[in-house]
Amino acid sequence: MGASSAIIRGDLGVVGTSTRRVAATRVAGSGARAGGARRAAKSSSSESKGSRGSSLVGTNPGRRLRVAARAVSDPSMTGWDAGRIDEKEDVVGVLLLNLGGPETLDDVQPFLYNLFADPDIIRLPGALQFLQSPLAALLSNSRAPKSREAYESIGGGSPLRRITDEQANALQSALVAKGLKNAKCYVGMRYWKPFTEEAVEQIKADGVTKLVVLPLYPQFSISTSGSSLRLLEQIFGEDEYLATRMSHTVIPSWYERPGYVQAMADLIKAELNRPDSQFDSPDEPIVFFSAHGVPVSYVETAGDPYKEEMEECVALIMARLKEMGVANEHVLAYQSRVGPVEWLKPYTDDVIRELGEKKTKAMVAVPISFVSEHIETLEEIDMEYRELAEESGVEQWGRVPALDTNPVFIDDLADAVVESLDGMSKAASMSEGDLAAAVATSSVLRGSLDESSPTTKRKVRGDLAATPPVPMMPTGTGSRVRNVPSTDDVTDLLGVKPEPWEWGPVEFSMVALSILLSTMLLMDSSGGAGLNDIIFHK
Repeated sequence: MGASSAIIRGDLGVVGTSTRRVAATRVAGSGARAGGARRAAKSSSSESKGSRGSSLVGTNPGRRLRVAARAVSDPSMTGWDAGRIDEKEDVVGVLLLNLGGPETLDDVQPFLYNLFADPDIIRLPGALQFLQSPLAALLSNSRAPKSREAYESIGGGSPLRRITDEQANALQSALVAKGLKNAKCYVGMRYWKPFTEEAVEQIKADGVTKLVVLPLYPQFSISTSGSSLRLLEQIFGEDEYLATRMSHTVIPSWYERPGYVQAMADLIKAELNRPDSQFDSPDEPIVFFSAHGVPVSYVETAGDPYKEEMEECVALIMARLKEMGVANEHVLAYQSRVGPVEWLKPYTDDVIRELGEKKTKAMVAVPISFVSEHIETLEEIDMEYRELAEESGVEQWGRVPALDTNPVFIDDLADAVVESLDGMSKAASMSEGDLAAAVATSSVLRGSLDESSPTTKRKVRGDLAATPPVPMMPTGTGSRVRNVPSTDDVTDLLGVKPEPWEWGPVEFSMVALSILLSTMLLMDSSGGAGLNDIIFHK
């Protein structure tokens, strides 16, 4: 069975076998945090046991249909009325998802371990999945010294948690101002504190009945939003409260929202025209969009829409800038690649060198895939790439700040939440026949851009039942879903069917190495310090 039929049928288990491994081992502080989502779910009382998304709706619990999350963009399904949320009964929660970052230098290595232990980040063939944890331990230990230096250069830790908390507070205030008096925002980080599991436990404790899941990544990628949604899918599947007593919806990506586009355009124009900038003229600098990269295989093999959405996002921003009187040249490149595999091109460092060779004298860097200042903006762009640009002959440098709590940006996120709640209410109130007709006939675009505009090559995705290219956590009313497909029915890691496995000298060597590493990790410290002690304890 493919993902499409599962989406229409309403299955929660459509994400494949990697979901069961996503939080197999989680490190917190200097020790190991085992069990991830499973432990978080089981720690609750028996009473509270337990996009591209879509929404389980309908009056018959046994025969619900799904409507794509983008139904909220359909004019026929908008028209928000805050009075539709009964404040005496509904408690609205907004879960902001982000990557997380080490807050101190001591946090760097365990943070990296959590990152590399995620099978959506390090992809291993099915027969070698048991190597995930040992490999994560080795990689995190080897990369920690250099990473510590980077974090030390920006003050000794990542500001991501502080900024995300500020964004949550600002968004909550904006929602209250729009009439959602019971709204509360939560922060769930994928690889560091506060972990997603902790946020979910707080959501349950607060009695949230309607939840909007909002990844703080403008463009969807299986390695960012997808990974967090996979983890949530697992948590929801193991918790009775989440599955039966709370409805939820997902905003999978929002790069095309007018407020986000406007906020980015405003920041770029402001930097070009800043009185104390290095630029001789605001018309001279090349607008240099630098996005976080992903391996090419994610896009070409797994169907990750990240590249397409990124290119569309840049086109939207440049079109808005043109309307604002800014006609500078621009370029898009991808940063932060690691390892020997090919990543999305062109690479940021290569493009900077090429611009230097072309005698480019001025550029303004735009961190396009980041909405918060963190290591990739403060160290990689501000220090590494600026130094490279100066060495390449660029004499005038500027950098657009991240959005952080930009009022236009925050207000637009609040509108997105409100529209999503309205979409849930509209869909839930539709009869099954009307809903089926809407699914069959409605044409919902991925954004508000006029399709006739020459500035875009966007594709119309079809109707309300459009299926994402990669399985991920669905949205739904929270009613228990049955007929979950077996792991044989769904795709494997990252939505890709596993290739036939053949044993050879390399494979046998890797297995032997994994046995050795496992022995070292589990070695009793009384008989000699094990690798686990060396890595995680001082």
